[in-house]
Amino acid sequence: MSQQITVTTDGSTPLKPLIESAVRAELRMLELALQRTSERLRGFEQQYGFSSEEFERRFEAMEVAESLDFIEWAGEIKTYRLLEAQRQALEQATVR
Repeated sequence: MSQQITVTTDGSTPLKPLIESAVRAELRMLELALQRTSERLRGFEQQYGFSSEEFERRFEAMEVAESLDFIEWAGEIKTYRLLEAQRQALEQATVR
């Protein structure tokens, strides 16, 4: 699905370079957030001895007891997916 936005201003400063720079900066922030989230996921995986995919399957099937750690782990998985979707959306964006 193609999306388009229009940005207008009465100012004299060219907007295109500013928007391109803002998109690049946001991509950098998303990359850092993805790295931090990946580190947290690896920490849970090492602590409990199974992958995030296996944990998620077990958590959704209620095969693991609900604990604060497991709720946090599930939240980190959701956060990672959200950040990744945002990163992909921005990487595919073009400013014309």
